[in-house]
This record gives sequence, C-alpha cells and structure tokens, in this order.
Amino acid sequence: MRSETDVVVIGAGQAGLSSAYFLRRSGLEFVVLDGNSGPGGAWQHRWPSLRLDKVHGFHDLPGMAFHEQDEHRMASEVVAEYFARYERTFDLPVHRPVEVLAVRDAGPRLLVETTGATWAARAVINATGTWTRPFWPHYPGQETFTGRQLHTADYRTAEEFRGQHVLVVGGGTSAVQLLIEIADFARGTTWVTRRPPVFQDVEFNPELGREAVAKVDRRVRAGLPPASVVSVTGLVRTPQVRDAQARGILTRKPMFDRITRTGVVWADGTEQRVDVILWATGFRAALDHLAPLHLREPGGGIRMDGTRVVAEPRLHLVGYGPSASTIGANRAGRAAVREIRQLLTTRPAQIAAAS
Repeated sequence: MRSETDVVVIGAGQAGLSSAYFLRRSGLEFVVLDGNSGPGGAWQHRWPSLRLDKVHGFHDLPGMAFHEQDEHRMASEVVAEYFARYERTFDLPVHRPVEVLAVRDAGPRLLVETTGATWAARAVINATGTWTRPFWPHYPGQETFTGRQLHTADYRTAEEFRGQHVLVVGGGTSAVQLLIEIADFARGTTWVTRRPPVFQDVEFNPELGREAVAKVDRRVRAGLPPASVVSVTGLVRTPQVRDAQARGILTRKPMFDRITRTGVVWADGTEQRVDVILWATGFRAALDHLAPLHLREPGGGIRMDGTRVVAEPRLHLVGYGPSASTIGANRAGRAAVREIRQLLTTRPAQIAAAS
C-alpha cells in the first residue's frame, strides 16, 4: 500500500517529537513513523538504575514543560510518560511499531519504505538517533574470551556483577556512571580508554555548549562524521566523580593490546584476569535506511548545512551532529520545519505530487 503526505518524520524521540510539534503548527500534512512499541524513544530502553537525578541536561519538549518532581524515579519510566502525554496533547500522528527499511529518490517525491506501507513524501525528517546502533570495536582475541561481553545498551543493573571483576572500556559519561555503580558490587573493576580522560572542574554552561555545538557543526559541514560528545566537552567532575576518584575507582589505564580467554593483555605483557568486559564505546547514527540515497562523503560523513543534507535538500537530519542533544533537537526541529515549508512553497513544480 502506498500513501502520500507532505512530510514523513522517522523516529519519535526528542528530535522527532520536536519536529512533529512544529509541523503541526505549520499546517503541513505529516506522519511520524516510530520503530518502538511505545512512546519514549531511546529513553525507554535506559537501564533501571538511571534515575532522573543522574540524567544530564534533559530539556523540555517545545510547548509542554517537564514537571516530574520525584528525581529518584527511573528516567525510562518518567520520560516515556512525558512523551506519551506530549503525543496525546498535540494529537501527533505517530504510527508504531513501524520499521523503516529504506528511503529512495522517486523523482518528485522521496519514497519511505517500511515493513508495512510505503509513504511518498515531499520531504523527510530523519530523527532516528543512535540507540539502535551500539558500536562494538574489534580487538584481537575478542572471540576467544570465555567470560561475558556486553554493551552499554545491554546494561540493566550493577547487582548482576556481584563478586566479579569487570573491565569497562570507554571514556564517556556512561562509562564513568556505570563504573561508579558497578564498583559497589563487583570484586574489582578496571577502566581502560583510548585517550586520557579530561575532567572539567567547571559546570557545563551555555557558553561551553555553544562551543561544543560549533565544533561538531564544522565537522558535519565538511562531510565528516560527528565527533563524540566527550571529545568536545570533556567529563564533568561532579561530587560523585570526586568521591569515586578519591576511592580509586576512576584510575584509568590505556587500551590493552589483545583479549585472551580469561582477560586482557597490554603491550608490555601485563595481564588482567576479568570476568566481564563492558563495552561503553558509544553509538553510531542509525542511518542505514538512507543508504539508497548515496549521501556519504569521502570523509565518511554526510555533508550538512544546518539540518539540511546538502546532497538531498528534501532530507533533514534532526538529532544528528550538532543537534544531538535534547535542547539542540528542539531548535533543530524548528529550523528543519521552517526550511521545509519554504522549500515546498517556493519549489512546487519540482516537488509536486507524484502521479
């Protein structure tokens, strides 16, 4: 079955719902296709121990304040409730669960192919985020390890590591948070990162935020993949982090050389026996369904101008690159809809309805 609409939004997380809000106000016809079974975007999959008081920088969706008062509730539950209320309040046409398989150029329209219907859209806003694309680096001997390996996306509770030695790989905020949690239950922990972690003694403020966004924006305008958040902002030295440093939990080691059946070995021959390897190595943008559009630059990224893809002006990536934050996604959603409305108004002949 093929349906037609002005705009298809792919994804109903913060970026997708923000875009849908501004589309509703614009008067354009649109649908939102979400691969999850319920509201909440990636937040509904976060580990149960991630409470609101541990969340950094969650921002209101446009038009509705986030009023949760109990900071000890699970972030996954609270945000899912908030997103569901938001969808109902603004009567957003979210279809779920819908898996988008491909987006193709069909002349005057873009075809969004799903496991069910095909949507012919005059423009597409992609807001698929990164949660479905956990990044697993490969190291020699990885397949021989007899212990347990898991990614941040698979983490549920620190108690399951009771009495075990856990190796945490990664230099981001999630790695630090999970190390601190796990240390209270594990027999021992080891932290390894590619680069020495940089802890900031100043709180993250709007000025630092603008600087970080500008650095990422320069990369995507050049067609390079977005840099990780921590590589731009550093790690915040919160009271919890200071306590963990004093306890020796955040003593970092460089990356190991190879993995053995029972642990890891560094280049100098030093070996550490471990029971678990937790890969807190981040995520990559979930953009495989855009492959038929051939958007990748030689540098490996997608060349952007704001939220607009330079090679395909009918396509906007919201929640990608400089807009990959809760407040950034809100601003990007508004900007994307403004550009799309202008495009559909000024170029009706080129992007008229397909026959």
